[in-house]
Amino acid sequence: MQLTRFTDFSLRVLISLGAQSEGLMTVAALAEAHDISRHHLTRVVHQLGIKGYLETIRGKGGGFRLARAPEQIRIGDVVRDMESGFEIAECFQPGQTACRLMPDCALKGVLGEATRAFLATLDRYTLADLLPARVKAVRPAARSVRRC
Repeated sequence: MQLTRFTDFSLRVLISLGAQSEGLMTVAALAEAHDISRHHLTRVVHQLGIKGYLETIRGKGGGFRLARAPEQIRIGDVVRDMESGFEIAECFQPGQTACRLMPDCALKGVLGEATRAFLATLDRYTLADLLPARVKAVRPAARSVRRC
């Protein structure tokens, strides 16, 4: 299984924001730091905002920051929200399979179990678990972000 670049970039954004104690990040700064297309990163940040992971501030001096404490962001949730699907094989796409082993193939069940195990492992971790030790040691207590 391979995650899409969109999900990879989403995780990079969250880790970068979690590693910074305060202030706003901009798409331009993050794109340069990670050598990622600004256009693509803008789409990633927009989706993270829609899903409630980021708080975005528009205008001069604007940018984005985490909308929740790193301890409240489960990695499994981020991956589920950013991936378009987990069709690990053709047989997981109803009506689009040409596999002649269907419907009696046991492989689909095994692959489904493996996918569930993969996501269960990710669910055991939060963004806080992915931050460098030096950040965990100095990070202020979780703050509450008010939404209007």
